[in-house]
Amino acid sequence: MVNDLPGNWVMISLGDIIRKIEAGKNYRCIERPPVGDETGIVKVSAVSWGQFRQDESKTIQKEEHRDERYLIRSGDLLMSRANTIELVGASVIVGEIQRALQLSDKVLRLCLVDGFEKWVNLYINSRGGRVQIESLATGAQQSMRNISQDSIRRITLPFPPLNEQRRIVDKIESLFVQLDHGEASLRGVQQLLARYRQSVLKAAVTGQLTADWRSENADRLESGHDLLERILQARRENWQGRGKYKEPVASDTSDMPELPEGWAWASFEQLFDVYGGATPSRKDSKHWNGDIPWVSSGEVAFCRIKNTEEKITEAGYQSCSTKLHPEGTVLLAMIGEGKTRGQAAILDIPACNNQNSAAIRVSESGIPCDYVYYYLMGRYQESRRAGQGGNQPALNGSKVKSFVMPLPSIDEMREIATRVDEAFYTSEALATWCETELTRSAALRQSILKDAFAGKLVPQDPNDEPANELLARIRAERDAAVPKKRTRKKVTA
Repeated sequence: MVNDLPGNWVMISLGDIIRKIEAGKNYRCIERPPVGDETGIVKVSAVSWGQFRQDESKTIQKEEHRDERYLIRSGDLLMSRANTIELVGASVIVGEIQRALQLSDKVLRLCLVDGFEKWVNLYINSRGGRVQIESLATGAQQSMRNISQDSIRRITLPFPPLNEQRRIVDKIESLFVQLDHGEASLRGVQQLLARYRQSVLKAAVTGQLTADWRSENADRLESGHDLLERILQARRENWQGRGKYKEPVASDTSDMPELPEGWAWASFEQLFDVYGGATPSRKDSKHWNGDIPWVSSGEVAFCRIKNTEEKITEAGYQSCSTKLHPEGTVLLAMIGEGKTRGQAAILDIPACNNQNSAAIRVSESGIPCDYVYYYLMGRYQESRRAGQGGNQPALNGSKVKSFVMPLPSIDEMREIATRVDEAFYTSEALATWCETELTRSAALRQSILKDAFAGKLVPQDPNDEPANELLARIRAERDAAVPKKRTRKKVTA
């Protein structure tokens, strides 16, 4: 790489231009950003995404004392000391600060020789910088990684003359502003598409999406009330011979919105059999790597399941209470703080499921599984709220059975599912295009940085002070600033 640099550039170690590295402390905190005159402490997420996010912070408890030495200032270059392999070593330059924030024990402040903060930050976030950081980080591959202060000092980077650095940084910032505008527009489209999809789902279950179709076909449609009674009667008849039948509970719908004429509210307990799942013991190898599909909750992600990551054997199936559910069953994830809880999936194959998802036997009712799937998609946030509470928020079978769903005729449910499919197909094509363009923009940023750190972004000026002379001057100034050790004179007898 040295041979590829312009003649008046040099390669340096980051330690050559670091005055000091400051590490914060670990405090007892309240899990919210500070308000008023409270003091906060930044999370690693505050420095992980290219821009400083001061809301990604916690509030130091009152009995802890603010330490002025660790307060973050505008213009600081911050780096995450501990994070995942993709984000460890991520850095940002702090913009305006509206509240008192301190370094945490996982966020470092790099104090550089004045004038090099932007250059170093850009390099750290370039592909060349990331490769070095990931190789220097320590820790188990699947857990948090750490980068030490000594390793940070060993990072090498190209070092042009100071004036050229400034020209390059100005050029990069100018190009990045253009990319920022384009990316902001793309993200705006993504937000509009998300709102559009949500509005389609709302229109689907309020009758607005098919109002014209329903008006044209009103004379031949079975009412939701008649459909519900027919499903309940079929469930009673199918239960015969299995003991005393327990009538499904009808949920209280007095506070629910008014439905179109001919529609009815119905609970999942009235319409479907809802099953939990189970996991065969992993200690017994005879339970796994068979030919029975088995769905983990992580695979329930608003999708159609055509295959599963794991399969169990007949022995594994017999060893636990999981059931083999027919094609057309809708699964609902019940556990998880992330995005998983509340997501749904349709089985396109017979499959079992684990205990963290509910299996809703939609296909046995005659109701289109797509309609139930889209209903659950539309009420995703509501489902998540229903599972709040406890150390690990979760839904359960009883809560799922209590969900109430608008019930039109089966023909209208099919028409609704078709129209939602068509709307989503168009919006998803546009969403995919947005993702492609965002990926392309990210690649263009890296291409710009690659040219910048190879000396190809702006022309060199022979009148600039060569980098080796600049570096020599920096070292001389640093050496001069180091206090000399005092030596004691020998005492002669």
